Amino acid sequence: MPIFTPPFLIYNLISDICTMQHSEKATAAFPDTKPHYNILDGLRGVAAITVVCFHIFEAYATSHLDQQINHGYLAVDFFFILSGFVVGYAYDDRWEKMKTKDFIKRRIIRLHPMVVMGALIGAVMFYLQGCSVWDVSTVTIGALFVATLINALLIPATPGTEVRGLGEMYPLNGPSWSLFFEYIGNLLYALFIRRLSTKALAWLVFFAGCGLATFSIAGPYGDICAGYTLTGVEFTAGFLRVLFSFSAGLLLIRIFKPIQMKGSFWICSLAIVALLAVPRIGGAEHLWMNGLYDTICFALFFPIIVYLGASGKTTDSYTKRICNFLGDISYPLYMVHYPFIYLYYAWVKNEQLTFGESFPGAAGVMIGSIVLAYICLKCYDIPVRRYLINRFLKPKKVE
Repeated sequence: MPIFTPPFLIYNLISDICTMQHSEKATAAFPDTKPHYNILDGLRGVAAITVVCFHIFEAYATSHLDQQINHGYLAVDFFFILSGFVVGYAYDDRWEKMKTKDFIKRRIIRLHPMVVMGALIGAVMFYLQGCSVWDVSTVTIGALFVATLINALLIPATPGTEVRGLGEMYPLNGPSWSLFFEYIGNLLYALFIRRLSTKALAWLVFFAGCGLATFSIAGPYGDICAGYTLTGVEFTAGFLRVLFSFSAGLLLIRIFKPIQMKGSFWICSLAIVALLAVPRIGGAEHLWMNGLYDTICFALFFPIIVYLGASGKTTDSYTKRICNFLGDISYPLYMVHYPFIYLYYAWVKNEQLTFGESFPGAAGVMIGSIVLAYICLKCYDIPVRRYLINRFLKPKKVE
């Protein structure tokens, strides 16, 4: 599968240069972190790389109807269900000794440093991204400073007032919108969802799923590629996406009983890539057909993939190293790649390039984003999280 080639090459290069032995301690800033589901970490990385490919092909699409790697937006729903599964696994049995504010601190420390980094990278590159679709030359330094500040604080920009003119919540780093909803999911978990019985949680998942399926099949888009602006329809879609998938992940960990599964990383990786790359279904005449496909993915296939991935184990050092590396870069990659997508998009539009003509640039965006993600992880994200833990969290372990 060619999509895996760049991370393999980058991993071998970094290993040769750094000669650094990987361990869970190298990336786990929290001293009381539970052992990871190694394969789930790897699958998150596979989905993140697929997202980068999806965004690269945005430069050649006129709409979702002709977008290549057409269903890459569903990776967000996969991330949400993974997040719910991992959060439930890590924290469900800790609430007798852990306060809500401590949980919130932990999630902010885990997630927010890369939110800030994504905003800063987006600000530095902003004036290089001008094209016919958006005119950055008219944006003042003061407006850019405000946009950077509110993006770093994860405060959404309102439609019509953001600096790029596309209505995005976070015009300097578009994917930050999903972190906005990730925070909402975490707050709902801490304040409400964690208190639900398993039966009540199942009902919540069912009704949220019905709501999201209704939006997907009968809604205005024929898909769930929505949530990145503050308009009523978009916000509703984003909220339903996190409410269903995050809650489904929490339910899944409660009922999880591993099964025997060999080769689960490779099987699940292939399934993720295949599901996200499926062409648009039904066209403009039958939007409901694509909405039905989206529903099957988020309601059926993604929970199955998470279940199988959690059931499997890495039995050879090669697969373990791949999963470790992909898991390490997954979140940083997701948070740092999009400013380069804006730049790539502007280059393609300004020069009126075909994909073949711009392929070296596309490869550069992919490989450069992976390298930058790894550098940010090692030189920024982990050190900053360790500092924040020592500064704001008590050193004692939470059993």
